[in-house]
Amino acid sequence: MTRGGQGLARVAVVVRAGAAPLWWLGVFAAGIGVLVPGLTGRRIGVLAGAALFLVAVAAVAYARRGRYRALARSAARASKHDVLQDRAVSVRNWRRGHRWWLLLAFLAALGSAFALPAAGGLLLAGCGVGLWLKAAWVGRLEQADDVLLWVRVDWLDGRAGAPAGKRVKAHRTTGIAAGDAAPGGARRRRVPAAA
Repeated sequence: MTRGGQGLARVAVVVRAGAAPLWWLGVFAAGIGVLVPGLTGRRIGVLAGAALFLVAVAAVAYARRGRYRALARSAARASKHDVLQDRAVSVRNWRRGHRWWLLLAFLAALGSAFALPAAGGLLLAGCGVGLWLKAAWVGRLEQADDVLLWVRVDWLDGRAGAPAGKRVKAHRTTGIAAGDAAPGGARRRRVPAAA
């Protein structure tokens, strides 16, 4: 990075990075949890898990939306010296930084099956779905303003690093075609060249 340029990661990509691991770890933990009778029995565990799933989806999807809106409204244009981080690098960095927390959450979901079968796994899966929905919402926010939202990479260091966390002072914007991720953080689909 030269002349004061900074590394920038896509906000939607960072939000979305935890969705797949949480979903799959949750589904796996719930599947194993169903095999354990538990203290309450399978039926109560699954019903409690379904309720926890819905609560987690809503809580994660709607958390801090006001903060995201405020950062988006006050976002400044990225400098030509800023370096845009690839989608794959942002996802890998987030997952590496959170791998122990993901493992602990998975083990806690498995352990909770002895009390409420499948409930912990469904809670974890609900958090994953909530992150997907939040990333999609960020994508709609980007499309409404016809920009892409970025956050400084150094503000994402550590477990507490979040694209709308306390360390984040502002977001940056670029045009809608910048980077290798579409609005919402998904892979950008390549349009085949006309023959």
